[in-house]
Amino acid sequence: MTGSILAINAGSSSLKFALFENDAALTETVRGEIENLESAPHFRACDNAGKVLAEKRWPAGSKKAFADSVHMLIEFAEAHLDCGGLVAVGHRIVHGGVAHIAPEVVTPTLLNSLQALTPFDPLHMPHNLAPIHAIAAARPALAQVVCFDTAFHHTLPPVARLFALPRAISEAGVRRYGFHGLSYEYIAGRLKKQVPTLARGRVVAAHLGSGASMCALHNGISIATTMGFSALDGLVMATRCGRLDPGVLLYLGAQGHSFSDIEEMLYRRSGLVGVSGISGDVRVLLASIDPHAKEAIDLFTYQIAIEAGGLASALGGMDGLVFTAGIGEHAPAIRGAACERLAWLGVQLDASANAANAFCISTPESRVAVHVIATDEEAMIARHTQATHQAHHLQESK
Repeated sequence: MTGSILAINAGSSSLKFALFENDAALTETVRGEIENLESAPHFRACDNAGKVLAEKRWPAGSKKAFADSVHMLIEFAEAHLDCGGLVAVGHRIVHGGVAHIAPEVVTPTLLNSLQALTPFDPLHMPHNLAPIHAIAAARPALAQVVCFDTAFHHTLPPVARLFALPRAISEAGVRRYGFHGLSYEYIAGRLKKQVPTLARGRVVAAHLGSGASMCALHNGISIATTMGFSALDGLVMATRCGRLDPGVLLYLGAQGHSFSDIEEMLYRRSGLVGVSGISGDVRVLLASIDPHAKEAIDLFTYQIAIEAGGLASALGGMDGLVFTAGIGEHAPAIRGAACERLAWLGVQLDASANAANAFCISTPESRVAVHVIATDEEAMIARHTQATHQAHHLQESK
């Protein structure tokens, strides 16, 4: 089967995408992004050499900007394919709930099921589902596949999934799910190829971006993770609070704050931007001399170290530590501060390697190997989409 696969990674304010040849190698040919979806969308696509192939901006507040930008993405993809056209489109879906633990071909029944999961993650799910609806309207015959961030964590042991709530509530789906699974799956695969001995051991992976989490991997399998029921849990994030005493929510409610006010605060006005009062962007905070910026950074690195210690306990030790995603890959100061707090575990950084964002940033004497690995969620989406679409096509042809 010739043609290409389009991988779409839709977030709350941007939509990343990549085109891959539908062959055994899944060679990437185009990568791009539609940013500022909720304000003034900006479409940009580059080839694998970095050459800009297309770019367009929409005026601020354009009501049809999102649908128009998705339509443009499909038209662009079809116009830049050598042969075979688009075979399938793959999407990242943040929350799969209890039932969805593997990639699936999109059907109306599946879409209804996923729509029902929106209350589990009101920040991401509407944005994840919107491109699927837009593409279905523009190209109803084009196959679409969804890949779930929670699926990678279905291996969590029961004790790592359970909240201490009444059993009826737990059985209704209130439990730990874990997120950033596509990223962790990619990291596990890269470790297996590049450092196979370490990949078979006990590794803590830190996906540090505007959304941030950490995962305990044993032989590449997720056994514990910092995000739980929702993408609010665990580490301090750019605008999200991270782990929080539930008593705070009871207090805020008793003080007259509405449910919608609390939701808005926890998802969009907390985290680094809430603590600093300046920004949720680590680059801005690291460059600031404001003491509140330093306090936010200190809280972030403190929590990384605290969570790493807990995950090491779940693993029974730690052989490796991997930093990935935007902050993890590009912020030596954050990695350095977090690793300094983990010296008790035997972590020793090579300062020059860390400053250079090298693949291995630990010293030869370090008891824990520390690596920086660029994640690629779009590549994982493409792999799952190809395999799922081929299996579906084969089943239909029987």
